[in-house]
Amino acid sequence: METRELRYFVAVAEELHFGRAAQRLTMAQPPLSRAIQQLERRLGVVLLHRNTRAIRLTEAGSVLLREARIALEAVEAAERRTRRAADDLPGVVLATKAGASSELLSKLLDAYAADPCAVAVEMVLCGPGEPERLLRNGSADVALLHRPYDMTTGFDTEDLHTEQQIVVLPAGHPLAGRPHISMAEVNALTDLPLPRWPRRDGSYPDGPGPQVRDHTQLTQLITLGRACAVVPESLRAQLRDDHATVPVPDAPAVTTVIAWPPHSRSKAVADLVRTAIRL
Repeated sequence: METRELRYFVAVAEELHFGRAAQRLTMAQPPLSRAIQQLERRLGVVLLHRNTRAIRLTEAGSVLLREARIALEAVEAAERRTRRAADDLPGVVLATKAGASSELLSKLLDAYAADPCAVAVEMVLCGPGEPERLLRNGSADVALLHRPYDMTTGFDTEDLHTEQQIVVLPAGHPLAGRPHISMAEVNALTDLPLPRWPRRDGSYPDGPGPQVRDHTQLTQLITLGRACAVVPESLRAQLRDDHATVPVPDAPAVTTVIAWPPHSRSKAVADLVRTAIRL
């Protein structure tokens, strides 16, 4: 299969409409339809069920959509890493979620900067799920990820720190004085629903909670009494006086890991990883 064919198929599979997919690809519809038919013939499977009213993916089509996204992301990552390897200015790009693992990150950067062989570290602070995406598509050389929220499959990783989680409530909430609270009790707070974070494709899961994209939005919604949130305990230091926190012992522990592509041969990445492990 060619990457061109995969891009064509992903556009059709995501739009479920040949006209919209052709417009997105800036091409005419007939050659797009022929390309998908040729792909089906070569694979010997039906990828799309078509009728006069709608298009839907077959099971085989769903599998190819998932695998094609991974393959295209890998191609883009190869292009980005190749161009950066040719850069005259050596350096390493570190991606992490804004506001997460702040103390650990500060210690890591200070310790690495003290190494005589250290190179410049470009920090990319981004939203939930973004560090993983940047590492997969080659925009970052190394990332701080957080299990179980981030997927680490396909990366080399080292665990750095594991912590429990807390629920963040508006100050003065009736549960704020409790020594601990269960996840069942958190989920039962219909007046303070848990927020909904975007999926990888930008859509939001169904639910009563407000849609949020960053922690600034989230903390303001909690202050206004519109939501609560279950977060790693280390975020407690970043909260204001108008928030209250209660431990949630049965929430899954969060492990901060440092992750990098398994084929990386960058000395800067290796040195940064060794520094993180040493800390």
